[in-house]
Amino acid sequence: MHSLSIDIGNSSAKVAVFAGKEIVHHQRLAKLGILDLGQLIDKFSPKKSIISSVNQEIGALEEYLKKHTLYVRFSASLTKGVTNKYETPITLGLDRWAGILGANSLFAKNACLVVDAGTCITYDLLTSKKEYFGGSISPGITMRFKAVHEYTGRLPLIEWSAAESIPAGKDTQSAIKNGVLQGIINEIEGFIALNNIKESALKVIITGGDANFLYKQLQNSIFAPQIIQDPYIVLKGLNEAIAD
Repeated sequence: MHSLSIDIGNSSAKVAVFAGKEIVHHQRLAKLGILDLGQLIDKFSPKKSIISSVNQEIGALEEYLKKHTLYVRFSASLTKGVTNKYETPITLGLDRWAGILGANSLFAKNACLVVDAGTCITYDLLTSKKEYFGGSISPGITMRFKAVHEYTGRLPLIEWSAAESIPAGKDTQSAIKNGVLQGIINEIEGFIALNNIKESALKVIITGGDANFLYKQLQNSIFAPQIIQDPYIVLKGLNEAIAD
């Protein structure tokens, strides 16, 4: 039996078809439309479907899925055995909550720190008691480079590539790169160290658009054995929310 998970963000939609817990199809679309859904349903005949969206204009997609599947709109009320103690669950980012459910489905016996490195970097802890109290939100890589440029009079806007290593700060451009990129690595290591004090056998799951770069940089860290890269953790959490 197949199920369909859809994560609609600000700039793209991510779609995955699951057979149980295994992803059998994945794609990213600039915009998800009815035609795309029709092709997926014709090919995989999913029994269940779910959408998480930052965009409320998904009525047409929802109506189509209701006609062809058992459809669920994702929300923080879908807990799957995790106790949500966030004080304002209505404002909790759905991608953050889906990441927690995904982490729980993969590492049910462990505490997990989910690091989602996108426009912002979010840090969310699932305790070993399956409790979620919240986490942290900080600026992402691109946002930090823009801030350095826009909030100063003379510092340039730096372009960077995920294929680069972190340079030594030998001139202004490399100093900015070093400050932003090494600063983020230090930040992530700091969050891991802090949560290692709180929880034993902590798993750290890195996901998001900048995860490849950060994961590679963290391979030299003392925390490397704890770190797993999983680009599909949010989609896995959505699938978990509708699993039997």
